[in-house]
Amino acid sequence: MPPAASIEIVEVGPRDGLQNEAAVVSTSDKIALIGRIAAAGIKRIEVASFVNPSRVPRMADAEEVANALPMQDGVIYIGLVLNERGADRALATPLHEIGAVCVTTDSFATRNQGQTSDESLAVAKRVVAMASAAGRRAQITIAGAFGCPYDGEVSADRVVAMAQSAAEAGPIEIALADTIGVAVPRQVELLVSRVAQAIAPLPVRAHFHNTRNTGIANVWAAVLAGARTVDASLGGLGGCPFAPGAAGNVPTEDVIYMLERSGVATGVDLGRLIEAAEWFAQIIGKPLPGMVTRAGRFPRAA
Repeated sequence: MPPAASIEIVEVGPRDGLQNEAAVVSTSDKIALIGRIAAAGIKRIEVASFVNPSRVPRMADAEEVANALPMQDGVIYIGLVLNERGADRALATPLHEIGAVCVTTDSFATRNQGQTSDESLAVAKRVVAMASAAGRRAQITIAGAFGCPYDGEVSADRVVAMAQSAAEAGPIEIALADTIGVAVPRQVELLVSRVAQAIAPLPVRAHFHNTRNTGIANVWAAVLAGARTVDASLGGLGGCPFAPGAAGNVPTEDVIYMLERSGVATGVDLGRLIEAAEWFAQIIGKPLPGMVTRAGRFPRAA
């Protein structure tokens, strides 16, 4: 199918981008980062995860970040949670949206959340109910949708069945996450198409890592297959602490460049996004992997 006229971007850098980094980023710098991302025109931003700080120490200040964020018209702040305890913490802050996670395999779910796959799905559905009761938006991500770091291939039938079950909870969308960066475009096309048909009219969101350099191609395949929202991380930061070899997310600047040059609107100011990535590279003390920030805009005068 032809691409949609516009695609929504969810910026995950402040959460997924930082959770696996060696550098410690201060709370004030996290808030400044989120502000720069919002100023570039991104309207949904994943700002923190409410998880055990002993397992993910870079997210230990989740409440501080969430409570200090300036509320802006049209900007939605998201908190990721893995269980009801995390949901309680997130719902005690002003965040607009809760992101729940379920995992496709028992091996990965046990290491990621201390649950079986089915248990993780049941918990995610309960988290959606908790958020709805509190008057907040909620969504569900299916992690390991394209492959498991421990079991290898994941059945598409399993993912579709999980998406249908997750949809019963009434989330605003279902996300398919290539948590370890193993997907290829043909696989993405087939799975996103199947899930989109199975849960329609509920929209599909796509989340890709660039571990094997297929991330950008996978984004385009997902968009062509019907995904309406794409996750990306400023500069390509990121990785999963519980998935061996999971490298960074697709860089937001690279995704914006590809989509806008392909005639798909995002509402994001690429120039300001590049400036934000350049600023954050100084904060974190290393170059970021995103290609567009290094290469620059084209045409240059744009």
